[in-house]
Amino acid sequence: MDQSSMEKLIIVTREPDGITTITINRPKSLNSLTRALMKISLRRSGRAFCSGVDLTAAEDVFKGDVKDLESDTVAQMERCPKPIIGAINGFAVTAGFEISLACDILIAAKGAKFMDTHARFGIFPSWGLSQKLSRIIGPNKAREVSLTSLPLNAEDAERWGLVNHVVEQGEVLNKARQVASAILKNNQGLVLKYKAVINDGLKLEMGRALALEKVRAHDYYDGMTKDQFKKMQEFIAGRSSQKPSSKL
Repeated sequence: MDQSSMEKLIIVTREPDGITTITINRPKSLNSLTRALMKISLRRSGRAFCSGVDLTAAEDVFKGDVKDLESDTVAQMERCPKPIIGAINGFAVTAGFEISLACDILIAAKGAKFMDTHARFGIFPSWGLSQKLSRIIGPNKAREVSLTSLPLNAEDAERWGLVNHVVEQGEVLNKARQVASAILKNNQGLVLKYKAVINDGLKLEMGRALALEKVRAHDYYDGMTKDQFKKMQEFIAGRSSQKPSSKL
């Protein structure tokens, strides 16, 4: 697939405020994934966020090198140091579900659904769904979602801790921008380090995770100059004089 074709299937919009929106633009195929399309996506064009792998290209997709992290969409998303906000409309099915789980924050429209169809079609999970979902919603609920291949609606997903916010149809991207704007108002260097310590700590048991936080906090403050401490104090003083928003 040539570069011009890829640019039509993956739409990247960079805005002056620092927010970048990446859209899968294959609505006629419900944004199903081919090997060439396996790139990061934050929202969708059409009726589905992502309906999974295009099964007409299944052999090409599934027989690729599973150790090739450069072509692994989810691995690349997990490497991204900046916060990734997923805007979910319609269905997020299997690979689309796994892409959703690689996001840091999820906003879903009322009526959105998450489906794991690995068991239905005989596809072995390789983008983390079998391990991540149980750690978010609990093993019993995760087993039901994955072994039945029945849809999980947005409202239950929010109640179980998978989705951050459920909003009206047409308001998903606005809510995602609102959350992104709130993040952008903060110290961006600390935002990146905070995301990293949260995500890295989740891979450890609690004692080691707390120790990791201590080490990184020490390294952070030990590396700051007097001028940086002064700027931090000025920043805090400036923010404290502003009335904070009551909610996201």
